[in-house]
Amino acid sequence: MTPVFIRKKFVPLEKESGGAAGKSVNGDAGETVECPCCKKTQIKARVVENKYVCTECGGYFRVRTGNRIKMVADTYSFSSWFPNAEEENPLDFPGYMDKLKAVREKTGLSEGVTMGKARIYGEPVALGVCDARFFMGSMGHVVGERIAAGVEKATRLGLPVILFCCSGGARMQEGMISLMQMAKTAAALKKHSEAGRLYVPVLTDPTTGGVTASFAMLGDIILAEPGALIGFAGPRVIEQTIGQKLPEGFQRAEFQLEHGFVDAIVERADLKRTLYKILRMHRSRNGYAGFLPGTDFDFRPGELMREREAKGKTLTAWEKVKAARSPQRPSCMDYIGEIFDDFMELHGDRCHGDDLAVTGGIASLSGQPVTLIGIHKGSDMKDCVRRNYGMPSPEGYRKALRLMKQAEKFGRPVITFVNTSGAFCGLEAEEEGQGEAIARNLFEMSALKVPVLCLMIGEGGSGGALALAVGNQVWMMENATYSVLSPEGFASILWKDGKRAKEAAGIMKITAQDLQRLHVVEKIIPEYGQADKKSMHDISMFMKYHMREFLKSCEGMSGEELARQRYERFRRF
Repeated sequence: MTPVFIRKKFVPLEKESGGAAGKSVNGDAGETVECPCCKKTQIKARVVENKYVCTECGGYFRVRTGNRIKMVADTYSFSSWFPNAEEENPLDFPGYMDKLKAVREKTGLSEGVTMGKARIYGEPVALGVCDARFFMGSMGHVVGERIAAGVEKATRLGLPVILFCCSGGARMQEGMISLMQMAKTAAALKKHSEAGRLYVPVLTDPTTGGVTASFAMLGDIILAEPGALIGFAGPRVIEQTIGQKLPEGFQRAEFQLEHGFVDAIVERADLKRTLYKILRMHRSRNGYAGFLPGTDFDFRPGELMREREAKGKTLTAWEKVKAARSPQRPSCMDYIGEIFDDFMELHGDRCHGDDLAVTGGIASLSGQPVTLIGIHKGSDMKDCVRRNYGMPSPEGYRKALRLMKQAEKFGRPVITFVNTSGAFCGLEAEEEGQGEAIARNLFEMSALKVPVLCLMIGEGGSGGALALAVGNQVWMMENATYSVLSPEGFASILWKDGKRAKEAAGIMKITAQDLQRLHVVEKIIPEYGQADKKSMHDISMFMKYHMREFLKSCEGMSGEELARQRYERFRRF
């Protein structure tokens, strides 16, 4: 089902006469401004205090450079880099220099982007802000030079880069010289990435044209403001080209999130905290080093859980199949909420879509940043439909791989939670390359240079489960299953009788105990009777304790040693 998006318009708070969006809240208390979305008149000071968001309808006003810096940077922490712009007119375009002079005088800016160094809740960062007032934020040679030079300086200083993108695209008056800035800024960001540094673009309204096709879409984590127009070709150009009216919400931030190109949409009120959280998770470290600060964590199951464990009976293989499929069984998100701190979900495969069957993001385990990836079947019927009952499509596997490679870049351990009857088998999945996506995950996971821990928490169905289970260790919950295919499928193929599924389950060796004997899994996670909401806390604490022990056992191992250990684990089969 395609969601319906409400388009939030973005408008400059200043009037055509040059009124400033950045006037102090303590200015004229009676000054008003009209929201073009809801057309209601309101006190300008209240809008400013509300971070330039309409107090009536929530529509976003565009924000000028100085106010954007005030909203996200610590007070007085911003210092500008390259404040002077040496403009040229590479095409000798008539009247261009005069227009530049006029725009400078009107805006008080020397060019369309400002770069510098700042702090966000104390975290140092290279900060850039594009301003729509300056030739609609178009990218001329000075804009490209400032961004490239700013990224290069951040690389030398070991700083992450946060860049607020806002642009109509290439600057027409500079022709091909403007186009060259796309390649220049991308090349600078490539070197920044190779140095292991973080880059977070924040896409604001509008982000279009050559900016979208260069630095705006090259982030490790891409954020967007609600309702922002984001696209390569503008809506009017597309409509004129194809002769069709575009649907409501097309190319807006929500559309881009659904189609896999944005990690998260963040409200302005939450933006500074979100950026700080991301920066804190990416503090510079030279690879994984078993960093687990804080007090020792001790796990002791509660009295109720010990009682349930004592009374619990051993289930047959078929009973375990039914237990693994139970809708009451806790999901990956339940365990993530119990075990980890500060989880931030990241979305999209960056090429097609955002498969909700696969959930992933970053979090902390006792202070150690980790990347988490889980297959989520859904919490109720509506959620199950949204998540395709936990059967991933190619974009889900590609999203998982993108997050794993990101984890490798920043030295974060990877922990996966697997619960799927199998990869989605459907027309569109085959068209999008289901087999290639699974194969690519096996190929890349085998060589990741960070610790990889995989937990089978429910069903582990065939290659669709294995695609997220190439770990240094694989653990399995007591009543989970892991099989080459379902017992029903096994019975149908071998015996031509799907009704013999119960019999098949008994001979397929699909339980945790069977697979531990076969060395397919290293550890069995007790369920204290059977996994449900009551036992979830104690199961989670068992997981947390042993996850910490696993990471400690990896301490001091090089990336090459971790990859070799994983290779040798699977080479033995």
